[in-house]
Amino acid sequence: MKLIKAYIRHRKTEEVYNALKKEGFFSMTLVRCEGTGRYSDHEKEHINDQYPFTDAYRVIKLEILVADEHVAPVIQLIRQNGRTGYRGDGMIIVSPVDEVFKVRTDENGILAV
Repeated sequence: MKLIKAYIRHRKTEEVYNALKKEGFFSMTLVRCEGTGRYSDHEKEHINDQYPFTDAYRVIKLEILVADEHVAPVIQLIRQNGRTGYRGDGMIIVSPVDEVFKVRTDENGILAV
């Protein structure tokens, strides 16, 4: 199993979410956060009023746990639907997951996903 974390533009969230759902990936976590990086469109993003000393802008962190064989298709869906072609489109991180347990049912492993 792998945990995929994708940091995407706020305005691309609906497209990415709908594309994943359409392909059967329903269980995910979406978190509003703020990010900084090497990008040039500072004026086009929502500059952070809370941390004016930074050039942080709003991003969404999408987290999704998938079986190993689903990693490539999920990454492809995120890239296709989250891309604008401009700097600051985000990043995708894939990490191994040793164990998963469902709190309510005690299921574990891929059955818990």
